[in-house]
Amino acid sequence: MIDKVLRYPKEVTLKPIALRVLRPFHPTLITVIAFGVGIAAAVAVWQQAYLIGLGLWFLNRILDGLDGTVARLHNKQSDFGGYLDIVLDTVIYALIPTALAVGIHSTDVYLSLIFLLGSFYINGASWMYLSALLEKRQSGASAQGEMTTVTMPSGLIEGTETIIFFSLFLLFPNLLTILFVVMGVLVYISAMQRLVWAVRHL
Repeated sequence: MIDKVLRYPKEVTLKPIALRVLRPFHPTLITVIAFGVGIAAAVAVWQQAYLIGLGLWFLNRILDGLDGTVARLHNKQSDFGGYLDIVLDTVIYALIPTALAVGIHSTDVYLSLIFLLGSFYINGASWMYLSALLEKRQSGASAQGEMTTVTMPSGLIEGTETIIFFSLFLLFPNLLTILFVVMGVLVYISAMQRLVWAVRHL
């Protein structure tokens, strides 16, 4: 919902790190390291080490922002890099809630997890295919001057809101069933928003 507003401030904030600390690193390597940190976060929350998991989750998100910044600043952008970034992010988005549910091992949490992951599945189709159509029509990221590899159609739940919800999962694991359902409902609404947009504009 607010990703496009925050992209420029995020870029300004991460620029010094990208220029000074990460200059020697290829963006794809940063993407892979971020993925490894995300895996470690999932293992931590599976073992119910929630604060460690939270710290690793934040580090994963920072690195995920830095790979794109490094690529843009050092002219190392590539279609493969953008593709790999989205695929590995999707794995982490599925893995952390799953690890939380397995760690708690409750029927209610498992059922709410199914509801949440179902919303991710539908939402992924709603924005990724719409993004492909917009790129096909020359109305995509480059045409609109966006920083991302492909345009990411707006919705109620985007990257920023996902960071907030996942952080709440880790801070309040006793409320996991409610939080999974609430996020799932909002994600389904996001998918419906894009469907309504597509009916009107495609």
